[in-house]
Amino acid sequence: MVAFYDAGEVEAALTYERLVPALQAAFAAAQVESPVRGVHHVGNEETPGRLLTMPAWRPGQVFGVKLVNVFPTNGARGLGAVHGVYALFDGSTGIPTAIIEADALTNRRTAATSALASTFLSRMDSETLTLVGTGNLAFQLAQGHCAVRPIRRVLVWGRSSERAAAMAANLAALGLPAEPVSDLSAAVAAADIVTSATTSNDPLVLGQDVRPGTHVDLVGAFTPTMRESDDALIRASDVYVDTYAGALGEAGDLLLPVAAGVWSTDQVKADLYELCGGTKEGRTDPKAITLFKSVGASIEDLVAAELVAGR
Repeated sequence: MVAFYDAGEVEAALTYERLVPALQAAFAAAQVESPVRGVHHVGNEETPGRLLTMPAWRPGQVFGVKLVNVFPTNGARGLGAVHGVYALFDGSTGIPTAIIEADALTNRRTAATSALASTFLSRMDSETLTLVGTGNLAFQLAQGHCAVRPIRRVLVWGRSSERAAAMAANLAALGLPAEPVSDLSAAVAAADIVTSATTSNDPLVLGQDVRPGTHVDLVGAFTPTMRESDDALIRASDVYVDTYAGALGEAGDLLLPVAAGVWSTDQVKADLYELCGGTKEGRTDPKAITLFKSVGASIEDLVAAELVAGR
């Protein structure tokens, strides 16, 4: 019988204290096959939508695939932008072993991946976190970053002041020191870590606002035309990515500066495989601006699914 795990069971299994080191071990071992995700346009002009297919496998042991639907206009309907399921299979027989609610899985593994990157890239004494965005992923990102750094202040910004206030209240209910803010530039300038999770097509985190020594975590923009940063920030930063193939194939935050002729992909310092494997270094200069760009990788889903299913 195929087991089903709902959102509550996913979140209970995927604590950041458990998931972050599991991801680090998987990236360091580099034994999971994780091809670039497939992207299919399934919406229309009124309701644009994409179906993402993300398989990964440990040869002969286990494999899985995530089917994710991304509908950016869902916010107007009071719905999250991302929905999907994850299917886990026995790698020696192909028999399905688990179906897992993918929204919670995706949000947790994405936030844990950002937290993992932060352990290499943010200053160890980082105390102020600025959160850009008010969606479900942003809520998890705040928790992930607070799990790995001594955060004493979380500044929450969103296009809707009401949603920013609600997000701050929800984080405060978890014991996190969160407060809503209305001035994004000032919040970015005050931050030791900036984490952004939006579906913006226009820059939100600007180079002119980011202080030396800041770590910037860009999670939301996931297509070649979307961006959360401007060219000035990319030029000023030591840039790291989750995977070369994914980020350099899909991330507008990087591809748009390339198209403008102000930056080149050979300037990427490292990906998570290299950081976790110890072949390349993360932050070495306390005054450097570090920037982590992720678009998501199926290795993260498989690691999270294995933890949920108790493998």
